[in-house]
Amino acid sequence: MIISEAIKKGMIELKNGNVEEPKLKARLLMQCVLNKSRQYVIVNDMEQLDKAKEKQYWEEIKILKKGVPIEHITHQKEFMKLNFFVDKNVLIPRQDTEILVEEVINIAKKINAKKILDLCTGSGAIAVSLAKYLPQAEITAIDISNDALKIAKKNAISNNVQNQITFISSDMFTNLSEEKFDIIVSNPPYIKTNVIKNLDIQVQNEPYIALDGGKDGLDFYKRIINESYQYLKYSGYLCLEIGFDQKIDVIELIENTEKFAGTYSKKDLFDNDRIIVTRLK
Repeated sequence: MIISEAIKKGMIELKNGNVEEPKLKARLLMQCVLNKSRQYVIVNDMEQLDKAKEKQYWEEIKILKKGVPIEHITHQKEFMKLNFFVDKNVLIPRQDTEILVEEVINIAKKINAKKILDLCTGSGAIAVSLAKYLPQAEITAIDISNDALKIAKKNAISNNVQNQITFISSDMFTNLSEEKFDIIVSNPPYIKTNVIKNLDIQVQNEPYIALDGGKDGLDFYKRIINESYQYLKYSGYLCLEIGFDQKIDVIELIENTEKFAGTYSKKDLFDNDRIIVTRLK
């Protein structure tokens, strides 16, 4: 079977399996199987597939139809124009989170931030991106999952920022020394526990620990907001990603501490409230 024929049949299989973006994913799987670029697959689409590659392609089509995210098969995800390795141990970076990273970069440049803390780093997408675009800053990245930290370190090395980032295995602030940061940023788990089972099957196949925000989805925000002031410099910033319906609740948590001022939110590309930024008084 030639490449173009396999991609076409793969697309039909995925479409019949109700997989979103079947054409794109059929091609991405082929790129992964061949370990070649998009351009190579387009130019050489009449090339014959060897039996081993063809078998691998159909096996991965079957896996994709079961709801496994394509990123867990290709182990690749672009974020902030950088390439990241991902697998089942980390949340796949979302485009929405770029809104958070871009805002932190703007703030960091404005205040000449030297020290930034990334809580719940996961794949390291936020920490690595900040290190890449803020070469003057030292980044500390924390996660409770050692498997996630291994991947974050791998991504720091592949993006050549490993010397800028200190990785710490910790349950939030627990293992952190008493240093102060100019900015604390976090995209914590924020989905309500009883909502997870109703999510898209691909999201359900992501690590539960990276999704579950407790009964009200606010467990991590409560802890971050109530403890972060101890680790922020005077007038330091706290920057959080939130769920589309959590703006009022998270702002209320911030106001109740009476330790922050100048709180504002920003929307994502789909006009959903996506980030909240506040500053220590």
